[in-house]
Amino acid sequence: MNRERPNIVADLLSLSHEFGQRGLVILGEGNVSARLDDSTFLVKASGTSLGTLVEANLTECRFDRLLSFFDDKPVSDTEVEAALLASRADPGALKPSVETFFHAFLLSLPDVRFVGHTHPIAVNQILCSSHAGDFSRQRQCPDEVVCCGPVSLLIPYVDPGLALARRVRDDLGSFQQRYGKLPRVILLENHGVITVGSSVQAVRAAMLMTVKAAEIYVGAQLLGGIGHLPEIEVTRIESRLDEEYRRKMLQI
Repeated sequence: MNRERPNIVADLLSLSHEFGQRGLVILGEGNVSARLDDSTFLVKASGTSLGTLVEANLTECRFDRLLSFFDDKPVSDTEVEAALLASRADPGALKPSVETFFHAFLLSLPDVRFVGHTHPIAVNQILCSSHAGDFSRQRQCPDEVVCCGPVSLLIPYVDPGLALARRVRDDLGSFQQRYGKLPRVILLENHGVITVGSSVQAVRAAMLMTVKAAEIYVGAQLLGGIGHLPEIEVTRIESRLDEEYRRKMLQI
């Protein structure tokens, strides 16, 4: 038995409840996940609520049963449904979220142990507008750089499920080639936000700061126009030793 499992479950439920109680999702929106080991991970079950999630609503899934579908061959909705059910470590567990495919991919990356996905109104106001690209590329405040990185990955709208997971894989690869690192924040046009990290604190910090940044962005636009941080300042903040120390203290 994985001795870390109780702590992982506790962290995941705490993250889930915070996202739900902060109003970043309603009803059955959004999902969270965490890697248990090299073979399996936990993910929110389909149709359950982040705000009231309990351990029974977390489904343990096998990586190999899902990652084998990333070969770009056409897959029917029926095959996707069967794959989700077959991925369960316990055949009697609840069906995992349709977004389990992108969770499987992201959690298979060396530096990612936790993933959060929400649909915040503040962020989706921007992601459903012509400002999505600008918001993903620019930063307004130093703490946004510290928690979210110097730039976010923006992905055009793609059908949720396997198609989106494949697009996340492809665009994340391009992002890594360009910037030499993983994005901390993935923005999905007309959909929502994904944050990733090696700790639950990193996922929480990136998500909450993205929501704050969106509120600032919209408010500044309404007051006459946004004033972005200059690129040279963003680069400076990202590499400052004191900010790196603060990230370590915040476990992000």
